[in-house]
Amino acid sequence: MASQSQGIQQLLQAEKRAAEKVADARKRKARRLKQATRSQVQGMQGCQQRNRERVLAQLLGMVCEVRPQVHPNYRIAA
Repeated sequence: MASQSQGIQQLLQAEKRAAEKVADARKRKARRLKQATRSQVQGMQGCQQRNRERVLAQLLGMVCEVRPQVHPNYRIAA
């Protein structure tokens, strides 16, 4: 009986070590995912800032550069 309970104890210890390894692996995976996500967000924010400046420059150019023209549908009343 003593050898049987000793075997059970060894199995329980092995199961505990395996659970700890799985938990550590999950933590590492979560850390890597968080870091990758953070890097992607920073990249997107940089692109957004560059595009914002380009769009604002284009919009200001269109607003400030007014070209008065007669509309093609305008008819002079005679």
